[in-house]
Amino acid sequence: MIGEEVRRKEDLRLITGKGQYADDLKYENAAYAAFVRSPHAHAIIKSIDTSAACEMPGVLAVLTGEDIVAAGIKPIPHAIGSSQFGSDIRIRNRDGSERARTHHQALPTDKARFVGEAVVMVVAESTNLAKDAAEAVVIDWEELPSVVRGIDAIEEGAPQLWYHVPGNKAMDGEVGDKAGTDAAFAKAAHVLEFESWAQRVTGVHMEPRSSSAEYDPETGKFTIHASGGHGVVMMREQIAASIGVDMAFVRVVAPRDVGGNFGTRNATYPEFVLLPYAAKLIGRPVKHQAERIEAFLSDFQGRDLHVRARLALDKDGRFLAFHSTNVSNIGAHTVSYTALNKGLQLMTSLYRVPVAHVEFFAAMTNTVPTIPYRSAGRPEAMYIIERMIDLAARKFGFDRVELRRINMIPEEECPYANPFGVSYDNGDYIGCMDKVLAMADWNGFEARRAEARKRGKYRGIGLSNYIEGTSGVPRERAEITVDPTSGIVDVVIGTQNTGQGHETAFAQLVGSFLGISHEVVQIRASDTDFVSAGGGSHSGRSLRFSSIVMHKATAEIIERGRKVAAFMLNVAPDAIDYAEGHFRARGSNGVVSLFEAAEAAEKDLGLPDELKGAFAAIADETTHGLAYPYGAAICEVEVDPDTGYYEIPRYSTVDDVGKALNPMIVDGQTHGGIVQGAGQAMYEWSHYDRETGQNLSATFMDYQIGRASDFPSFYTVISEVPAKSHPLGFRPGGEGGTTPSLGVVVNAITDALADLGVTHIEMPVTPSRIWQAIQQAKANQ
Repeated sequence: MIGEEVRRKEDLRLITGKGQYADDLKYENAAYAAFVRSPHAHAIIKSIDTSAACEMPGVLAVLTGEDIVAAGIKPIPHAIGSSQFGSDIRIRNRDGSERARTHHQALPTDKARFVGEAVVMVVAESTNLAKDAAEAVVIDWEELPSVVRGIDAIEEGAPQLWYHVPGNKAMDGEVGDKAGTDAAFAKAAHVLEFESWAQRVTGVHMEPRSSSAEYDPETGKFTIHASGGHGVVMMREQIAASIGVDMAFVRVVAPRDVGGNFGTRNATYPEFVLLPYAAKLIGRPVKHQAERIEAFLSDFQGRDLHVRARLALDKDGRFLAFHSTNVSNIGAHTVSYTALNKGLQLMTSLYRVPVAHVEFFAAMTNTVPTIPYRSAGRPEAMYIIERMIDLAARKFGFDRVELRRINMIPEEECPYANPFGVSYDNGDYIGCMDKVLAMADWNGFEARRAEARKRGKYRGIGLSNYIEGTSGVPRERAEITVDPTSGIVDVVIGTQNTGQGHETAFAQLVGSFLGISHEVVQIRASDTDFVSAGGGSHSGRSLRFSSIVMHKATAEIIERGRKVAAFMLNVAPDAIDYAEGHFRARGSNGVVSLFEAAEAAEKDLGLPDELKGAFAAIADETTHGLAYPYGAAICEVEVDPDTGYYEIPRYSTVDDVGKALNPMIVDGQTHGGIVQGAGQAMYEWSHYDRETGQNLSATFMDYQIGRASDFPSFYTVISEVPAKSHPLGFRPGGEGGTTPSLGVVVNAITDALADLGVTHIEMPVTPSRIWQAIQQAKANQ
């Protein structure tokens, strides 16, 4: 039932090594692909000599960008941002023009624009033979100057990536009220200025990107198997458009299990277009799995937002206005603007800020394209405002908690329109903060600080509130069939499980709606042979949209069953009650189970024609608008001032999900989200050399991720204030752990070092950076 902590049915399969991932798929007579990837960040492809590679043993095909263009392969039509669906505020350039779109060829013909970009594909009898042949390809490069930082790319004189994107500004716009904001700053008693960078990170999937394709010459149909989360329907649309065939001739299948997603798999990669073409060309299935270094170099990445911000306060600490300039580094191709959009519209978070103005740029650089990454844009926005509140409190003499409290949106003012035109639905924001303060024993912290100081450690505590604006593709479809023969309720849904526990949670939800055990509910997704619509899993949309269509379809089945049972029991339909999977005639002992009614509908020839047939229902709904999860987090750290090394002894969160379908799964999502966000604050950085454009963090030797041993047991509590923006009260719950974590970790570290004169340290806040900050602070005293 809803709210029950049902154990995940998929876990036994996964922990016993019986998972079914993309690379587990076996073909007869398969061929294998390898790629020649650019060693340069920016270079003209003057010529490509594939003659030696073509003569290598076992080589079946060697393809360049010129080859695929000649074959009619078109650029990948990326879905560049969720605002196209009317789910967010619509961002445009200052002159009213639309966002730029680059032509992302699966293999470029003119030049390479980042290190690791695929420029040649080799197909051979084995992966090793393909790799050997790839090394025999000779490319004549003309290396060009490169730029890897967004703020550098939009400076005058920076190297240009695309002729039709002048100044590397794929977007140049503003939202909010500039005149009103300027006026508010002019009368402010206090102004806090802050500049920071939420650095670039990558998804580091457990299973590196893997895909395969086959072609049936008799039907002309391509079948592509690929790990992804944006949804097989959208992937099919994009692949079909790129290879130039009708969607009816493309089947996309995602594996049952996905070794990590977090948004960075939510796009069509070049391999997903190249492999089906190669399969048709050679008449054999073709497979490819990226090696880990390939994944580091070419997986779409996340974050990378530079912000210069100002906050105006009156003498009592009430916020008057906010202004920022946001520069989003979207990389070498326009794969997505979503993170930029989602972040800028929530820069004031859940605080009352009367007026605000944000100028924004999407900068093109010689780096891997960026894409929405867990809680796209919101962790960066929360990081900026929460750091500014802490800095303002310390600089202007306010209490950190009370400064937040007097500026937070009270429950009675909801729904609340923020200064960018986004209307939050409802929520007890102050109540969440108060709850986490009590959980974390905020008032008792100074005793813990003093005790740590006796041991030579500097202990700090940080607080961060947050709100999200989640949207995603607004259309979802559910097809539900009650099968009396097998005793199974079959559910076909368009959202795609990438580790969120859909097999259990969705079965639990449908079981709850129908009053039956979740054990007899079967969830099917991720194959366009039976999934005709739906938006996949991203932006917290899965439960939010799936619950609506599953509830509507089950209600239709129950209503039809009521009529069938009424006929069988010879009573009027309004005399039938339905509960616990059974239709009961009121005032009698007449009972018909759900499956008995389904069997009668299929086999009872005496039923009226309108009641005969398979016991099934379809619900297909488009739901616009955003959802607004929110919450608060508190983190404590202990720093060794001699080495900069630090530990997190306590971490507490309260996250409001409206209604928790399965609290155990929500808690698990929160735990993973905390590690993902805190990992960015502490360790992770996809670091590019500013001179050469080389990725300096392309192995696990150079890219550190959080481990279980780096964190304490988390104290997480679920708040349940039903969302008025959802018919069933649900809010998304998969990203809350990540959203406040950047701000809360940095706030805790800087609080620990405040007595030493340290006010801020840029992420990732490594021990080395802490030690350097301490030394610099001592030198300034």
